[in-house]
Amino acid sequence: MNSGSICFIIICSGLVFLMTPALAFFYGGLVRRKNVLNTMMATMINCGVSVIMWFLVGYSLSFGTDHGTVIGSFEHIFLNGVSISESTRGLEIPDMLFCGFQMMFAIITPALITGSTTGRMSFKATTIFLALWQLVVYYPMAHMVWGGGLLEKIGSVDFAGGNVVHISAGVTGLVLAMLLGKRKGYQSMSYAPHNIPFVLLGAGLLWFGWFGFNAGSALAANDVAVHAFMTTGLSAGAALCSWLLLDVIVSKKPTMVGCATGLVIGLVAITPGAGFVPIWSAPIIGFLVSPICYFGVILVKKKLAIDDSLDAFGCHGIGGIWGGIATGIFGVKELPSGTATGANWDGLIFGDYHLFVAQVESILITIVIAVVGSLICAGIVKLITPLRVSEMDEKMGMDTTQHGEYAYPSFNGLD
Repeated sequence: MNSGSICFIIICSGLVFLMTPALAFFYGGLVRRKNVLNTMMATMINCGVSVIMWFLVGYSLSFGTDHGTVIGSFEHIFLNGVSISESTRGLEIPDMLFCGFQMMFAIITPALITGSTTGRMSFKATTIFLALWQLVVYYPMAHMVWGGGLLEKIGSVDFAGGNVVHISAGVTGLVLAMLLGKRKGYQSMSYAPHNIPFVLLGAGLLWFGWFGFNAGSALAANDVAVHAFMTTGLSAGAALCSWLLLDVIVSKKPTMVGCATGLVIGLVAITPGAGFVPIWSAPIIGFLVSPICYFGVILVKKKLAIDDSLDAFGCHGIGGIWGGIATGIFGVKELPSGTATGANWDGLIFGDYHLFVAQVESILITIVIAVVGSLICAGIVKLITPLRVSEMDEKMGMDTTQHGEYAYPSFNGLD
């Protein structure tokens, strides 16, 4: 055990946890006033449900003994046999700390999905769906990527959650948006953000927490963590500038929402390869993700007419897919320090196609699992409760009808 690494990962775990309330502010600021509390609550419920599920079966199914390259065992239910002083994974931190760090990922991942369903999915249905989704999609994905399962065996790499977190959640959000249908008055009424300072607060805290998200995924206080820290900052900064440039070109003015959106998708894009790609490639990855997501959102919303409320798929799904592909293009087997990254091959730009092919295969597998798993979970939820609230509840607002609360008590309108 290494006391420096233990301290570092404890701090990183706290930073990753901060990302969930940060996401609540980011999403909450983007919706209408009558739905802000419900939107934030759909994110924050995971701080309870996901923690309990991780304790009961989540960690065991994700990182227990492999079964069929798809799922772990039940050997660590209730965290049985998870040591607070030793590592069975050859790490410098004890198994319990590794478990705690990974728990923070299990909290925020289902929360990302809710960005596609705001304003119309009942809170009861949301809670049940997210709990089932973790069993059907998240735990198998975590095992297949980080627990010695299928995607690891085919040679794909995912440093901090491109497949496990962003693609799986983004694709699930798109599936739910299609199942739920559009919000009432969508494309004929204004759905402008009600509190842009909330959006910036959430985005800024997400960036802050993301340094722990990516650097901490080195699982030690070492050169790989330093490398991931720098690629994270560079990609986010480049994506921020790139999105603002698009704002100026398209709408003639830079916007604060564009600033916040750009930095977040820059973080999404670098997540799969933060510890695998050269530092010089991080600004390229970040700069390119903005136009990719910008026009991806237009495709989803205007061309396909799908109401992905807060662009969870447009940002996390498409951004995660680009990040996975970019890892296949720019990835390296060894950092300049001489440290092996964990990739079996160099990327496409260095003349080897194997990593690129493995990345594409892993992305396609993730999409299939997310689509099928989401349909299964939604089907089960429908047997218990309707997915969508009534038309009257939607008109009155989700805050009062779902929670009996008002974010702004002095406001009596329907907006």
